Amino acid sequence: MKPGIHIALVGNPNSGKSSLFNALTGLHQKVGNFPGVTVDKKTGSFALGAYTTTLIDLPGTYSFYPKREDEWVAYKVLMGVDKEVKTDLILLVADASNLKRNLLFCSQIIDLKIPVVLALTMNDLATKKGIIIDVEGLQADLGIPVIAIDARKNKGLVELKKALTAIIETPRSRHQESFIDNKSLAPKAIDDFKKLYPTHSDYAALHYLMHHETFPLDHEMQETIEQIEIDNNFNHTKTQAQEILQRYSHIQEIMKNRVVAPDPNAKKKRTDKLDNIFLHRVGGYLILFSVLFLLFQSVFWMAKFPMDGIEWIFTNVTTYLNAHLPKVWWQDLLVNGMVAGLGGILIFVPQIMILFGIITLLEDTGYMARISFLSDKLMRKVGLNGKSVMPMISGFACAVPAIMSARNIENKKERLLTIMVTPFMSCSARLPVYTILISLVIDEKVYLGFLSLQGLVMMGLYLLGIIMALLASFILKFFINIKEKSYFILELPVYRTPRWGNMVMTMIQKAKIFVTDAGKVIMLISLLLWFLSSYGPSERMKKVDSNYSIAIAANPSNQKQIERQYHTDKLANSYAGILGKSIEPAITPLGYDWKIGIALVTSFAAREVFVGTMATLYSVESADDSSLREKLKSAKRPDGTPVYSLAAALSLMIFYVLAMQCMSTLAVVKRETGSWKWPAIQFFMMTGLAYVMSWVTYVVVK
Repeated sequence: MKPGIHIALVGNPNSGKSSLFNALTGLHQKVGNFPGVTVDKKTGSFALGAYTTTLIDLPGTYSFYPKREDEWVAYKVLMGVDKEVKTDLILLVADASNLKRNLLFCSQIIDLKIPVVLALTMNDLATKKGIIIDVEGLQADLGIPVIAIDARKNKGLVELKKALTAIIETPRSRHQESFIDNKSLAPKAIDDFKKLYPTHSDYAALHYLMHHETFPLDHEMQETIEQIEIDNNFNHTKTQAQEILQRYSHIQEIMKNRVVAPDPNAKKKRTDKLDNIFLHRVGGYLILFSVLFLLFQSVFWMAKFPMDGIEWIFTNVTTYLNAHLPKVWWQDLLVNGMVAGLGGILIFVPQIMILFGIITLLEDTGYMARISFLSDKLMRKVGLNGKSVMPMISGFACAVPAIMSARNIENKKERLLTIMVTPFMSCSARLPVYTILISLVIDEKVYLGFLSLQGLVMMGLYLLGIIMALLASFILKFFINIKEKSYFILELPVYRTPRWGNMVMTMIQKAKIFVTDAGKVIMLISLLLWFLSSYGPSERMKKVDSNYSIAIAANPSNQKQIERQYHTDKLANSYAGILGKSIEPAITPLGYDWKIGIALVTSFAAREVFVGTMATLYSVESADDSSLREKLKSAKRPDGTPVYSLAAALSLMIFYVLAMQCMSTLAVVKRETGSWKWPAIQFFMMTGLAYVMSWVTYVVVK
């Protein structure tokens, strides 16, 4: 094989770039971050004759004047100033049904004098619109290879690969004619700059003059370029305006000669008719709420079966290991530490895959953009924008994939706000806690024949999470000092048939990211919690063992009950138990005892651990809801009052609605923000708010 070739895949958003990337690379893909930013870096490999080829999918952008973080990533790679991402040639994707807009970006790349091949996508859509493109004439006008493709049907890919191979073997001359006369925009300034960089094109020189402050140049070079600007009275805004006008003038000429398009006032297209329904000022919101309700229900219903399957597998593995391994410390570490930790990671995978699969489905059909459009007005009032609604709704299933999906939000401040407040959404892990506490203190009353009081309380807990998320965002927007200006420029794509292969590929990628990245932290904390729950001060643990031996000797017929009590005493005297008792003075004002304190600590691994922890502490043989419920109902304080009074139970529900008790969420927040600062702020903000609100609830209800 010949030396490796790096190809940058670029294009406008919604131009078919992802479809082409998937068609060329298949499953040979990797997903990471571009250096220093939380912008997806997708790379893949594919065969290109005798060359080993790496395809780098750059974020979609409309022009060489970036405004968002992802656009800056693409811009710096194309300008050749990214230290880690280098390319040999450009594969540019353009939407044939919207060619005029796409040709602006294309013309700018041409003027960089980088080897480039243009792939025309959406040709079937262009045909349906009555648009006819003279591909050969367009190729002659642009001076670059132009190939019409259909990535979904693998049409034109062979011709595209041949064009790429040919341009690698015979790269274009840097002296080839430019799309516009860039030098005329600032002749003296460009001449002065090219004394520093003689191999750069005139257009690259213009952009160095405009954006050199953002490029990794030494201080002396920065000063030299700045002086060139001053000496030549270089005006950024005026130069940009003149450039765009010249480009569109030339593009208009090309469109007139090479493209036949129908009258824009022709009959309404299907997309316009559908938008009259889906974006209706009243009906549009009803449809939106119905779609989100179905999304919410589908994630629970569809994920239940694979989650039950994973749980069954790990239960049987645990049973087998307990039966066949010797009762030594490393067996306990393996079973209750590593296997339990791995199960805690994999149990989330079905939800992540299904959630991202449905989101990809909504994106492919074109409806996702409509959801953002409809919700923007409300979200903007609290510092967010319309694109924040999907991560927040996704948080009802699991905050981990929801936070990962916030990458679609371009504005840094709005993305960070979305990440910070999404954990307020009541995820599925809270359901076991809500269910058992509501059943303890809320009567099974029914109003109007169908409204259950317990169901209304459950709905109220979910609504509380939503309200607190919006309120927290409204307050945080005044403290997060990111000055990036917010734009909600959203192109509404046409409605399309979903790409099932693309959906499956996305599901696999997102699951892989979760298991390999967040999973490492989850496993580490799980092992730590196992240690804290299994060991304690030697004197205390010896005393527990001694009491157990005495009890067994005195009453051997009651071994099972004594063993359950032994495990309860062992946990109470472990480091986790000591921690629970040490925080009891702090949680007593909320109506909690030390056993609830231990449950709060262990719930940091996963909120649903609350039920299992309570089952162990109250010596229940299994975590069966009915038997545990009876134990909790009969639990008394030293003064004879019930532990789980209405006030205490409501206080505990409020705490679980608002507190940050999920290590996997914190791990993902750290990954997405690139710092432990924001997870720390999130943890103390949410837990502090949970404490105050729980205290208020307990005092008022009591």
